[in-house]
Amino acid sequence: MERQRVMERGEKAGVSSSSNGGGEVDVVVEMMDVIEAVGLYAGYRRTQRKECLNLVRRLKLLLPLLEEIKEIGNHKLVSSEGLKTSLDNLKKALLGAKKLLKKCSCGSKIYLAMESEAVMSSFHAVYEKLNLALDDLPYDELGISVEVKEQVELTRMQLKRAKKRSDTQDIELAMDMMVVFSKKDDRNADSAILERLAIKLELHAIPDLKAEEIAVRKLVKERGVQNAESIQQINDLLGKFKHIAGVDETIVLDGPFSSKSLQRCRSLLIPHEFLCPITLEIMADPVIVATGQTYERESIQKWLNSNHRTCPKTGQTLGHLSLASNFALRNLIQEWCEKNNYELPKKDSCLGSDGVSAELKEEISSLVQNLSSCEFEVRREAIKKIRMLAKENPDNRILIANYGGIPPLVQLLSYQDPNIQEHTVTALLNLSIDETNKILVAREGAIPAIVEILQHGTNEARENSAAALFSLSMLDENKVLIGASNGIRPLVHLLQNGTIRGKKDAATALFNLSLNQANKSRAIKAGVIPALLHLLEEKNLAMIDEALSIFLLLASHPEGRNEIGKLSFIKTLVEIIRNGTPKNKECALSVLLQLGLHNSSIILAALQYGVYEHLVELTKSGTNRAQRKANSILQHMSKYGHIP
Repeated sequence: MERQRVMERGEKAGVSSSSNGGGEVDVVVEMMDVIEAVGLYAGYRRTQRKECLNLVRRLKLLLPLLEEIKEIGNHKLVSSEGLKTSLDNLKKALLGAKKLLKKCSCGSKIYLAMESEAVMSSFHAVYEKLNLALDDLPYDELGISVEVKEQVELTRMQLKRAKKRSDTQDIELAMDMMVVFSKKDDRNADSAILERLAIKLELHAIPDLKAEEIAVRKLVKERGVQNAESIQQINDLLGKFKHIAGVDETIVLDGPFSSKSLQRCRSLLIPHEFLCPITLEIMADPVIVATGQTYERESIQKWLNSNHRTCPKTGQTLGHLSLASNFALRNLIQEWCEKNNYELPKKDSCLGSDGVSAELKEEISSLVQNLSSCEFEVRREAIKKIRMLAKENPDNRILIANYGGIPPLVQLLSYQDPNIQEHTVTALLNLSIDETNKILVAREGAIPAIVEILQHGTNEARENSAAALFSLSMLDENKVLIGASNGIRPLVHLLQNGTIRGKKDAATALFNLSLNQANKSRAIKAGVIPALLHLLEEKNLAMIDEALSIFLLLASHPEGRNEIGKLSFIKTLVEIIRNGTPKNKECALSVLLQLGLHNSSIILAALQYGVYEHLVELTKSGTNRAQRKANSILQHMSKYGHIP
């Protein structure tokens, strides 16, 4: 209750007491309430969590200052002419900080990830306002103690450093977002990125997904028809996250009612306890899990089959995975249905208790056995069918692994038949979309064999080997294994000489692997920089964004910066800034800024190639991100006296 009261006081602090006849002390108390309320915010979004916690810590350092001002009293404060204005400015700055922190505490996680750079700019604006407000206070006139003045000065120094800090963007997250939102080359393996994104954004548990849906609805109301495309992207991605978590329902934000939304409205008439917490639909076969919560059998089984070991509603770890039928609730539901003439959804009688047909289980078991057959044709057909089954849906991937399909497939990677190798590496690619299977495939020693096929297999086998390495490299330990297994060099070769699809597979895998510092060095030595430069020059490949994303990673490595400096790379960057698509320009500006922060001569070279006028133009007419990057580069230029 005390926590709630503090937060309510903080929320009401937006209405100035001084405007209603109160004194400066009242304003100080309001500011203290704001800081105390902000200290109670929780659940900061992962993309801004560090920045939020740092800001809260800095705000709390201001409490001793406010305490001393409060002790002075109204009768002394009114004699200070400029104090009222100074306090009002500080209050506005604190309210701006509170608004930003609240947004990062309960706003849409997907939106905050998409707009991470814009949000960072908001933090910088808050730092600037706080600094200016603190600078205006008449400390000597108020008689503020030396200790408190020193603490305020420390806070101001921290705020200045935070404002000057360059972007701390999560490159892996940014690349994943770019791949997921791209409408080109929609590959099945991208499901692995979705799983990684869901974990990174903390949107893999049912309660988090429900909270995100509420946040997205609120975002729609606030923004109306503005940014309609971005809102739709957020909506689509949230739907994919829900599907991964086993929640098969469409999110209807507004507009005409679909049949699904009408069904959902109708479900509001059903007693709440009769609805499955996962699907929010009436339960035909309710079962109890270890935490005592009840779910529809098919829904919770699907959740468990996706390797979740927590209760969707409570988030608690399940002590066991047994499901007990809730006969009492089933009888109540049936009685209610009879009384209200409501027909329960029909269930497929052929499905087992885990939602999988006995026929499919038998087929997969037989196929796994056939992988070890002495007959070539039997073995080849088994691999082909497993490849297709693993592509179709997540449940099949888990079943194939549970029936022991991964070890014989890994052994078949070394089978001296190009056709067998091609089907096998593709089957393992599809299986590796599942997070647990990534571990199993690597543990069975598949990575060296996949690298071998990448070097010597058929064109399709090489492409799918690159995609498999990308999927496996989602796990950090596998990044190390692939690098140590000499997997970087053949990927660079594929990037140089492969088909368009092969180049895309190689680029995505190299990006993932280059998140590891040792692999950056391996990629540079393998000749990745000339290969990437070629991608920038070949406009018809449409891989400029992918190439620049890898360049951005390599630019953080000393060897990478030295190698890039030897090429006509800066000229190419300036050309992209001049004539590229809006997204191309954003990426090129990011790379130029990263290089320029470490070497001012690169900025000078860019100026010689005529970048200045394009930077000025982008600060006025570029995308939001391009404007921020262009301004940062111009500020850096002025720092070293490079502005014409």
